[in-house]
Amino acid sequence: MSNAILLALAPVFFVMLLGFGAGRLRIVDNHQVDGLNSLVMGFALPASLFAATASAPRSEMLEQAPLFAVFSVVMLIVYFAWYFGMRASTAVSRAEASVQALTIAFPNLAGVGLPIMSSVLGPAGTVPVAVALAAGSIVVSPLTLIIVEMSTRKETAVGTPAVQMLRALGRTLTKPVVIAPALGIVLSLSRLELGPVADACLLLIGHAAPGVALFLTGLVISAQPFQLDWKAVSATAMADVIRPLLAVAVVAVVPVSAGIGKVAILLAAVPSGFFGILFAVNYRLNPGTAGSMVTASTVVSIVTMAIAITVLFPH
Repeated sequence: MSNAILLALAPVFFVMLLGFGAGRLRIVDNHQVDGLNSLVMGFALPASLFAATASAPRSEMLEQAPLFAVFSVVMLIVYFAWYFGMRASTAVSRAEASVQALTIAFPNLAGVGLPIMSSVLGPAGTVPVAVALAAGSIVVSPLTLIIVEMSTRKETAVGTPAVQMLRALGRTLTKPVVIAPALGIVLSLSRLELGPVADACLLLIGHAAPGVALFLTGLVISAQPFQLDWKAVSATAMADVIRPLLAVAVVAVVPVSAGIGKVAILLAAVPSGFFGILFAVNYRLNPGTAGSMVTASTVVSIVTMAIAITVLFPH
């Protein structure tokens, strides 16, 4: 099991360090990352999410419905707890608070969750990861996009708050990263199949998503000084300890099978994800805080993930 954990986490750190080194050595301009960000958020990640959800059999997708619900509840609780906590205790803007909340609430399922679940459950681990990714992409990602859109577009003087929110929601729902997993779930539930050619085409670009996203994460972090401040420490505790414990509490209340419950808890133990960094880059926000959160959470997760796997899947 320790070998499985090493095989899952070592590549993550390796690719992040490649991006970090490329930025620090000026091999790649770490202040001009719009192209890589567009590649990940506009093409590679949507293709990966769509292919993963659309290719899942309808029966398996229906079996994973409780996982979607449990994971959505856990992410929303963590998201709102951090967002309103930051807004009440600091002078951080709504956009910055939402990006930080997304970073903590939405684990790094593509980079860390997928290899971990594949090691623990084998090929069957792909479907729950895709469902959890879809939950994050459909629930907390659009929520963040709405808040950021309303903050950065400065539409407070145009129309009523309801109109502003509808405009932001309209822009959000047209984002590929939101549309792709939703369409994939619809395709799976309708028993329609992509076909081998379409599936191969999507997977070819989709397979680039985790690696390029991690490289981009390291590249962005290289342009920011790492700050081990109270925010990074609190965010790491929230993501690596409180989030999985919250999943334990939700699973104890919501009637789900033991298998689904264990998977939900293990996925909740995955460290903070890179979506917040990508959103920060895309909307010209400061990615430094989110980058420090991701770095600290990933390092600490070496211990917390090992504990979670040992307790949940001892064999």
